[in-house]
Amino acid sequence: MNLHHLFAGTGDRTVRYALSGAGGGFARTLLAQTPRIGRLAPAVLCDRDVERLRDMLVELGYPADRLAVCADAGEVARAAEQGSVALVADGALLPAAPWDILVEATGSPADGYAMAREALTGGRHVAMVSKEVDSVAGLHLADLARDNGVVYTTADGDQPANLIALVTWAELLGLDIVAIGKSSEYDLVFDPATGSVTQLDTTVPAPELAGLLGLGSDVRATLAARAAAVTALPTGATADYCEMAVVATGTGFRPDVERLHYPVARIAELADVYSLREDGGVLHRTGAVDVFSALRLPDEASFAGGVFVVVRTGDPVTWETLRGKGHVVSRDGRYAAIYLPYHLMGVETPVSLLSAVLHGRPSGGTDPRAHAMLAGRAKRDLPAGTVLDMGGHHHDVTGVQAVLLRDEDAPADAAPLYLAAHATLGRDVRAGALITLDDLADPETDLLHAWTSGRASRATGAPVPHASR
Repeated sequence: MNLHHLFAGTGDRTVRYALSGAGGGFARTLLAQTPRIGRLAPAVLCDRDVERLRDMLVELGYPADRLAVCADAGEVARAAEQGSVALVADGALLPAAPWDILVEATGSPADGYAMAREALTGGRHVAMVSKEVDSVAGLHLADLARDNGVVYTTADGDQPANLIALVTWAELLGLDIVAIGKSSEYDLVFDPATGSVTQLDTTVPAPELAGLLGLGSDVRATLAARAAAVTALPTGATADYCEMAVVATGTGFRPDVERLHYPVARIAELADVYSLREDGGVLHRTGAVDVFSALRLPDEASFAGGVFVVVRTGDPVTWETLRGKGHVVSRDGRYAAIYLPYHLMGVETPVSLLSAVLHGRPSGGTDPRAHAMLAGRAKRDLPAGTVLDMGGHHHDVTGVQAVLLRDEDAPADAAPLYLAAHATLGRDVRAGALITLDDLADPETDLLHAWTSGRASRATGAPVPHASR
């Protein structure tokens, strides 16, 4: 599709956005791309370190005399009147400027929810980058958007929206989808010359991989051997589970197992790996959402951050023709993998912003439901009084293993992981037990309401009216 047609006939309106978490990595990529797009402009940017944010904007080429650090609502309003970009440290000041859509990128469950709720109830659209917020409050925020005639959406450029786009493309074409997913954030790069494998900035010996670069006749045995060879490296991240929770909500695809499979696989193997068990693969059932760790050699292209769908092939002549053109088809010809090996973060997000504002269309799922939930199991015995701190690049929760539960497997009292984050345990939790709502002495009240309200209104069996626009 020629994307220029998508926005043809919408006039010359400039779409203005507010951005929270504006000093972060995702935000930078959006801010760097914005000046290249004539129809898009930042109106007000929020970050706790406003001076660092201002320095970044100057570095990106924004005129210093058009950047106004504002301490109150009046200053924000005056900056907007003068055509300047308002920079604020307090998210409560965002509404003081005129703008069309909030890009929420703080990663903070409570703060992000509060800002998104304020925007939606004020009749403004929201593009949600903070998957932590969406995994707890996304269903409730979708209700607020519907009730206020605005759009709540995932943002193009991050894996959830990119995967939803790929899935809906495959569905539109009538492809028989078996599994969908993404790769983990960092490839496993095996160097045959040294017998070592590198993940980001960590290198460990793994000479066994030299004999495991092919799948062999027993796919699951090969995958088990590869996993054993790289046990010194992490093959899963809390962020992966969170992103797949967002995708499950938007698509109806659900985890095959709660810890996900995380096979160590090469791109050309995906169709064999994500076939049903009776066909030699890892899946117990169709309709799965999953994550794999991409194994490659140093001179091979990366898949880190990419997304895929695996389909049943149907007509063998068609798919043998496609195999000949380089497409990934399983050895038995019954499955094929279709993939996009990239995500461009905020560089792609303008498509979502323009679509939401100019057309009232989301980039995410059109009918989000409670198909799965992101929860947590205690990694060890956790005594009462433990504070479940959240931190690190992947927003891990102290002492808790992320799990993704199918809706029918999720107990009614299970706590969503990012509601548990920052809360204090009111009682002991044994190793392996799910963290429950009753375990939390002080859950954030507004988030708790959003969780329970959203789950109640958008359970998988409940009809949901759509907005008229």
